[in-house]
Amino acid sequence: MDPDLSQLAATVEEHGADGYLFDGNDDSDQYYVCGFDAPDPFVALYDGADVHLLVSGLEYGRAEKESRAATIARLGDYDYQDRAARDGPDAARLDVIAAFLADHGVGAALVPQSFPTGTADGLRERDIGVAVERSDAITEIRSVKTDEEIDHVRTAQRANEAALARAEELIADADARDGVLYRGDEPLTSEFVTQEIEIELLRNGCALDETIVAGGADAADPHDRGSGPLPADEPIVVDIFPRDKETNYHADMTRTFLRGEPTDEVRERYDVTLDAQEAALDAIEAGVTGRAVHDAVCDVYEDAGYPTLRSDPSTETGYIHGTGHGVGLDVHELPTLNPTGEELQAGQIVTVEPGLYDPDVGGIRIEDIVVVTEDGHENLTDYEKQLVLD
Repeated sequence: MDPDLSQLAATVEEHGADGYLFDGNDDSDQYYVCGFDAPDPFVALYDGADVHLLVSGLEYGRAEKESRAATIARLGDYDYQDRAARDGPDAARLDVIAAFLADHGVGAALVPQSFPTGTADGLRERDIGVAVERSDAITEIRSVKTDEEIDHVRTAQRANEAALARAEELIADADARDGVLYRGDEPLTSEFVTQEIEIELLRNGCALDETIVAGGADAADPHDRGSGPLPADEPIVVDIFPRDKETNYHADMTRTFLRGEPTDEVRERYDVTLDAQEAALDAIEAGVTGRAVHDAVCDVYEDAGYPTLRSDPSTETGYIHGTGHGVGLDVHELPTLNPTGEELQAGQIVTVEPGLYDPDVGGIRIEDIVVVTEDGHENLTDYEKQLVLD
């Protein structure tokens, strides 16, 4: 995939800079621009037309094969070892970066807000201008996906659904005893279900740093990962957001399950959350703001008598988060479906995840992932919505 970086080129020109500079290894914008990542920090320069890399000798061969760079230089090309022996590794690296920039005619660089302060100060000491770009131009560019990127997310979502199916199977097959779910003679724990989710994702080429398997009062905190035995007769929130190891693109999905007998209150909360999600999905299309989509959800909840942060900014129960967020190289990126959400564009991928929370009842959340289209959306999620597992 060759991204269209014309907007970034215009941003560089607007700032009077000679190029856009990265120094890191854990930045989705950097990966998007150059198509390469590495275990250790490396330098990437976009000069308004091409990408140029400065890497260690260890990464040179892989950078040649994997990156989209027009040129690739090694630290050793600039006598790094001699410089390091004389001046120390930190000063040597700064000298090498300065020489690399000079070779590409860069006397002033635009950098992201995450750019290392030490590198910025060191380059300024070497008479290279460094200005911080605050408009998030690359993040804006990344928010609109190509067909290839949409396929990457779709592939990650299929793996996600396989993992969720494994979690559902474990919960559905569990026995309820004294308010706790059991797998054989042992309680079915959040930790065990999480482990099985991770194994299934690995089988499908994905990985994840964290997931949520939370029941009872734990589920009333939207980002509580869950721990210990899972409860019977209470909702269990399973929220999985894996990354495809080959493409680095994420997926995201949540379902709420219950093994046993739900109370009328739980059923009502589940049903109204389904209605809230449908209202959001009906509202999504290019040109609609993320705020309008979020308002559609709040309307449903408030009409049903539940508090939202819109109706009561101090509430700690009810609907206490935004409706969704962009998904791509990051699991949370632009655009947003919340009170500050701006106009949606065709090709953006967003989650739609309303929920209700109360420690006395538990948590309910239902999340799909969709592509915004000119006249609606395409739902990338192919998984049924069912509360009670028999």
